[in-house]
Amino acid sequence: MIDGLEGQTRLILKAQLSPVIGSAFQPTGFPDLGPAEFERPLSATSSQRALLVESVQSLANHFESVAWDSAENRPVATVGRLPYVEVRNREGRFLTSSRLEPHRLAGAYIKNATIDGKKIGDWMVGRLGVQKGVPLDWPAIYGSIFQLDPLCLIHGLFFSDPLWSPYGNPKVRRALTAVIEAHDARPVVSGGVKRDDVNPTADKERSSREGYGFVPFGRTEYTAAEIELDIALDLEQIRGYGLGEAETTLLTAVALWEVRTLLDRPLRLRTACDLEVVQPVTVRRPEGWQLPDADVLAREIESANVHFDSNGPYSTVFE
Repeated sequence: MIDGLEGQTRLILKAQLSPVIGSAFQPTGFPDLGPAEFERPLSATSSQRALLVESVQSLANHFESVAWDSAENRPVATVGRLPYVEVRNREGRFLTSSRLEPHRLAGAYIKNATIDGKKIGDWMVGRLGVQKGVPLDWPAIYGSIFQLDPLCLIHGLFFSDPLWSPYGNPKVRRALTAVIEAHDARPVVSGGVKRDDVNPTADKERSSREGYGFVPFGRTEYTAAEIELDIALDLEQIRGYGLGEAETTLLTAVALWEVRTLLDRPLRLRTACDLEVVQPVTVRRPEGWQLPDADVLAREIESANVHFDSNGPYSTVFE
């Protein structure tokens, strides 16, 4: 285990954020709901207007993105030797991978692909060693997932397909979670217009539906007294996988490297939501512990004495 985290159940970090330019920012929105405003309790008798800036599920994607080279369609060098499952079409063109799919190893393109001519759903059942009418052997399942894509034990997965129902639909919750909230948040209502100097007045044949004419629009952003990123790493869960000490340390180092790498970069969450850390990261638990630099954590990952069954990606074909 990384120094200072032995026996700890949780690592909890806090970072204060601020817009890179201006004061307003664009929060996450949800279909049919819009921005997620809520009342944040301050005491038994008082509360504060607050806003969800970035959800837990979205930040999981941001953590994963720092470990993936989108230009090359492969993991970055720091985690380059860790196994994962990639999906290509019949012509060999890259489509997706367990590092990109919303449900990772249980993603749609993966479960419906083939490997060595065999449906990967059946192949995965064999790899995880699940059996009908037998309780799930969780240590064996965790060990198999570690050999297929260890990052799934950090970011979670859920085998919810009917294929898995007879085996109990194994599920691994996230070990690394985070959320960004804005406190004392206030709306900033503004607007604009889409110009059309060629045909300023839309008509029946060229209407605003097709993008013609001058089209006014409104938008709502927010300001806040405080924008806070809270991060929790469940160290007890990672130890509970029952892997060896080297494997446990590797998972912890990868999770911390993702956190440090994300914090060291500007958080460009959306077009109008570009945030940055404005104060040193605070470690709430364990008290006095300090988050190592990214290069220190990278060396921990690269030097880990861990054996993997595959030295590269498990390559599958989706047709």
